Amino acid sequence: MILRPATDADGPALAGLIATTFAEYPGCLFLDEEFPELKAPASHYARQGGLLIVAEEEGRLVGSLAAVMTGVCGRGELFKVYASAARRGSGLAQRLYGEGEAFLLGGGAREIVLWSDTRFLRGHRFYEKLGFVRQPVVRYLADASASWEFFFRKSLG
Repeated sequence: MILRPATDADGPALAGLIATTFAEYPGCLFLDEEFPELKAPASHYARQGGLLIVAEEEGRLVGSLAAVMTGVCGRGELFKVYASAARRGSGLAQRLYGEGEAFLLGGGAREIVLWSDTRFLRGHRFYEKLGFVRQPVVRYLADASASWEFFFRKSLG
């Protein structure tokens, strides 16, 4: 398995990975029009000064993570944190996270934040093992899945 910077050509495979993950959760729908950034995902995050990393195994995209410095001084944010069901528990997500954290530290991050669908309980446990703390804030996305998201924060020291 290799980790590499994503390209815009990875958009369809990344959409497939996300759609497959969403399908594991009742009521969680993947609609292309709700993810316009996937038409050119690498460019989308590069325009924000960020990085999108993907994991590839035998020609298949099996994981992803995007990291971007926000407009808040010293704050980085993670997006598109996904691992295929077959690769969960293998250390892949930790490797992806390590790359994202290193990128954000290089950009001066003192904390990392992320939003996660309230249904993604396994992901929440993963974030908490990494030292993220769920904050007393939720947001409603008004998307096709009627998604609510939890807010997580991790201090980098």
